[in-house]
Amino acid sequence: MESLRGKVVLITGASSGIGEGIAIHLARLGCRLSLTGRSEENLRRVSEECVKAGASSEQILTIPADINDGDNRRSMIEKTVSTFGELHVLVNNAGIAYYHPISTITEENYDELFDTNVRSLVLLTQLAIPYLKKVKGNIVNTSSVCGQLSMPGVGAYCMTKASLDMFTQCLALELAPDGVRVNSINPGAVVSNIARRPGHRYQNDDMYAKFLEAQKKNHPIGRVGQPHDCAEAVAFLASDAASFITGQLLFVDGGRHCLSASIPVDLQK
Repeated sequence: MESLRGKVVLITGASSGIGEGIAIHLARLGCRLSLTGRSEENLRRVSEECVKAGASSEQILTIPADINDGDNRRSMIEKTVSTFGELHVLVNNAGIAYYHPISTITEENYDELFDTNVRSLVLLTQLAIPYLKKVKGNIVNTSSVCGQLSMPGVGAYCMTKASLDMFTQCLALELAPDGVRVNSINPGAVVSNIARRPGHRYQNDDMYAKFLEAQKKNHPIGRVGQPHDCAEAVAFLASDAASFITGQLLFVDGGRHCLSASIPVDLQK
């Protein structure tokens, strides 16, 4: 992945989980990183891990921000470009999940899902496109296997990821004439905090461990994913090794998408 060395990469949702894994891996590959997320403390910790991975402190910019805020979105792009002079890769990784059936999800949770997972991502991408066109850069979105499989108990989340998959492929067609590639990774269950945020059911360590154990059955390879699995896929799609790949939905799910849409019973309660 030598082609990534020196490239400027903006990663949303970089303060934990998959975003943290992507940041650390790209730091190891010599990228200049703009890391965004809601937690300043976590961003600082991730930045330190990036330095341990081989980046210099000058290669890391942290921007505490909420992607749902329009001023914050503009700040993400403007601070990245003013600091590094350019933008080569946008990694749209920020996202949330709610484990509620469509029949009972609240209007507030529904709106937050679509605002975070779709609307804000689209609007941030619009701001980044002019800079990506200048350098023939690329975009990698973090979607989910849920975008392609119907699942009871997480229907609204599935809907947001299906929207993101269509966004990926439509935008790939729009930007192809400008030399800008657009792809997504579609992970299965990955060890992260997305299901453990305040108000979610897996706050308890024991419950979350049971959730991960149950999820192993849904992945033919016999385990759940780790952030570094996703990070490797993002690095590939962002690199010149994928120069003829655009509009791709890359499943990083241990074969999960090949199975039926059944999910652990505990999610259907």
